[in-house]
Amino acid sequence: MSRHTLFHWLARFAPPPVALRWRERLRSGVGALLGIALTGAVSHSLLGNASTIPWLIAPMGASAVLLFGVPASPLAQPWSLIGGNLVSAIVGVTCALFIDDPVVAAAVAVGLAICAMFTLRCVHPPSGAVALTAVLGGPAVRALGYEFVLEPVLLQSFVLFASALVYHKATGHRYPHTAHTATHASPAPAASGFARADLEAALRERDELLDVDPDDLEALLRETEIHAYARSFGVLNCADVMSRNVVSISPATTVGEARALLRQHDVKALPVVDAQRYVKGIVTRADLADDGANPHPLRALLGSLGFGARASAGDSARVSTLMSTHVRTIAAATPIVELLALFAGRGHHHVPVVDSERRLAGIVTQADLISGLYRQTQPLQKQRA
Repeated sequence: MSRHTLFHWLARFAPPPVALRWRERLRSGVGALLGIALTGAVSHSLLGNASTIPWLIAPMGASAVLLFGVPASPLAQPWSLIGGNLVSAIVGVTCALFIDDPVVAAAVAVGLAICAMFTLRCVHPPSGAVALTAVLGGPAVRALGYEFVLEPVLLQSFVLFASALVYHKATGHRYPHTAHTATHASPAPAASGFARADLEAALRERDELLDVDPDDLEALLRETEIHAYARSFGVLNCADVMSRNVVSISPATTVGEARALLRQHDVKALPVVDAQRYVKGIVTRADLADDGANPHPLRALLGSLGFGARASAGDSARVSTLMSTHVRTIAAATPIVELLALFAGRGHHHVPVVDSERRLAGIVTQADLISGLYRQTQPLQKQRA
């Protein structure tokens, strides 16, 4: 083997770059630190100093990597963690009790654990170490027998899961991971190059488990199509297609005045801005629907409790009491193809556009977007002709 060939062969083992911001890496590390610390503290508190049950078992460290480092992985989801550890612990203890040779018992335990996890759809890599620990954990672990399944395995698995659940919620991260379904995935802007059936067929042909949810993979491919579409079809941005003479109101505007503006200008939404034209909210025709005299009983109840749609306000009420404050805005320089996911995949019908100082500059509606996409395709059609 030549030196050049050897170099290229070794280069194949180099890890790919990690496309993750340092802030997210730090968040993952801090989460694992807190999760393991809490798991050990709870085990210590419940089991006591004199207990022969280990406060922490090594597989929990590997589980923490998945739960806090790659929480979107199918291998890190609750059923994978709890089910995988539980099944593997049962298999490991059984092999330790009925197979005298520890090496044979360890090998059989790991092999059977993998088969059981695939069968029950709870594959969790650290669970292989749980089965191994049940066999090779020493006299104290072997003496526990099937008690090892409940304490420490199940106890520590639940505590680690609970800590991950609370930590991700506190840091604004989604866990358990909800896969992007086809209805929420970014749609292809032109004739799509593949269908969901094509993706499923390709995954079956690979005949191996990929550490990504098929719905997430489809969403990623759809978003890739949008980026390719943006690269191919020019550079029209929101400033080129937005409606500039946007009708806006202030938080002090009354509901009656807002309804009159909607009718006068025949628009479906009104951005709410302050004196400096910073967007503070938005009100739509649905928000201002005049059914306050005879509201639906369920709607009135939910509105009074602060859930669901708000009960309609009278004409003298201010729009600040019913406007939506979580407003998605977009920069004027944003390419219009980036609006496709907002309009088609996330249910938006109108998006306020802001300038470089974050002040309201216009609004893009579905009609504006369609017009812009049509304008963008004209040069390409002329080239093909």
